[in-house]
Amino acid sequence: MLYTIIKENTYQDSIVLMLLSNKLSAIEGVNKVSIMMGTPANKDIFKSSGLGTPELEEAKPNDIVIVVDTDDEAKVEEVNQEVEAELKGKNESDEKSQKQDEASNWKRALELANNPNLALISIPGQYAAMEAENALNHNLNVFMFSDNVAKEDEVRLKKLAHDKGLLVMGPDCGTGIIHGLPLAFTNTVNQGDIGVVGASGTGIQEVTTIIDREGKGVTNALGTGGRDLSTEVGAITMLDSIKALNSDPKVKVITVISKPPAKEVEEKVLNLLRNIDKPVVTLFLGSKPTYTEENIYHAYTLEEAARISVQLSNDETPQFKPHVKENISVTLNAKQNGIKGYYSGGTLASEAAMLVKDTLGDDSTDVMPEGYSYKGGNHEIIDLGDDIYTQGRPHPMIDPTKRIEMLETSSADPSTAVIMLDNVIGYGSHDDMANELAPTIKNILQKVQEEGRSLAVLATVVGTEHDHQDYQAQINTLEAAGAVVCETNDQMVRTALNIIGSNVTQPNREIKSFEVEQVDLTVDEKVMNLINMTPSVINIGLQSFTSAIQDGGAEVVQFNWRPIAGGNEKLMKVLQYLNNFEGETV
Repeated sequence: MLYTIIKENTYQDSIVLMLLSNKLSAIEGVNKVSIMMGTPANKDIFKSSGLGTPELEEAKPNDIVIVVDTDDEAKVEEVNQEVEAELKGKNESDEKSQKQDEASNWKRALELANNPNLALISIPGQYAAMEAENALNHNLNVFMFSDNVAKEDEVRLKKLAHDKGLLVMGPDCGTGIIHGLPLAFTNTVNQGDIGVVGASGTGIQEVTTIIDREGKGVTNALGTGGRDLSTEVGAITMLDSIKALNSDPKVKVITVISKPPAKEVEEKVLNLLRNIDKPVVTLFLGSKPTYTEENIYHAYTLEEAARISVQLSNDETPQFKPHVKENISVTLNAKQNGIKGYYSGGTLASEAAMLVKDTLGDDSTDVMPEGYSYKGGNHEIIDLGDDIYTQGRPHPMIDPTKRIEMLETSSADPSTAVIMLDNVIGYGSHDDMANELAPTIKNILQKVQEEGRSLAVLATVVGTEHDHQDYQAQINTLEAAGAVVCETNDQMVRTALNIIGSNVTQPNREIKSFEVEQVDLTVDEKVMNLINMTPSVINIGLQSFTSAIQDGGAEVVQFNWRPIAGGNEKLMKVLQYLNNFEGETV
């Protein structure tokens, strides 16, 4: 039976509510609880999850909606009391910690901020573009963590930023490092002389953490968002970021990471890189490189890109030697040949899919199931951070539930030979994900042994010794549960393929040269100021991002954003236009 509770005008951010949903669903006698704001998009999620109710339609975007699935009506009041207690505790905590560096509108935020030059935006996607435009109009660079932003808005905002001499990083920019300051979901990485620009997310995290563990460091890691290199966007942020890293005297090596871009965009990016004297490493992940260049090394995997960057930083001749974990104790029967990968990192899942397909051939069907990076034969690689798996629930970097479920399901499949998992630590991630996954790993290995079978569980930890989760402790916990921990994702996938009797072939690359069209390499002073000093930030959205920025020693004003005009997007845009026209922003 479904019951609906609506709490009017009690806006909370989505991560707080999703974590609360998980906690309340564990109450005995409650089948499921889902808590979200009453936006049209969230109402659709309720309905698609089988939790649609007539009362749901009455909710407004500023209202918290709680739908309880239970056979015991008394449990509804128990859930309600728990929610009240949580919200009361949070409000009291917020009031206690309320300082003069918190604002509820742009006017106040700008008054409190000390020469701000960066807006970090993590509000619902349908509103993010409006606030990004407000930030640009106040001459702030933008780091847009928010996703579900229309592509036409992205193009418009990035063109506006370019014309103003600013950067828009994102939308869907999950990771960034600005002058050593970690932003959003990222790791604590040593500062150094390698500058990184990429589509953001776990690709940047994998490369920068390997660089750190090799004893080197990063000046900046500038995220572009996954659509920046599309034909429509035209790599606006990528091109401006490369020019900025080139102009930074602290940068010795430039590392560019992306999925294969549109061909004409790739040519534009490569031509720019050929105008640069600094050594460059590129990785267009998913495209097997057939050549390299005198000053541009084209890598095949994330680990290769990271290690070549380190070698170039050390003035060494670039040479990559992949590694495989050997002497793994696993005895497979004739039916066991399936590799199953369950990832919290989308870029890591894409890399795994590429290596499996390149090595075993592509046996996938014409239409890949949603959320899958690869499905063919007995193999499956799934990005559990895909929207289909995160609607109404926290990201798998925070919530282990879906991966625990997949571990149990795949271990029961008689074709499974190897299960692969990533554990991405750092800011924004679970405080101890290894400890959450370890009991299930131990249980499934014991169960298959009792059934007379054997399989290998491989894992990799994406992080550094500076991350608060304790990098080595995460490794130790996974190993104690029976997992084989690999140093990188590349090593993990190669090891998985080796277990089933296959080996990854490194691409042969000849050295080529190309004609170069000269381009203007000048960079606006505002962008150089961004990357050459610790930014002063206005954080619009998730409070946890403010805490991380403060931990990094940077100045930050928390903008406690709430949708105005009842969340009516058309009316909000009218108000935005009027306020901008008058020279004042709400």
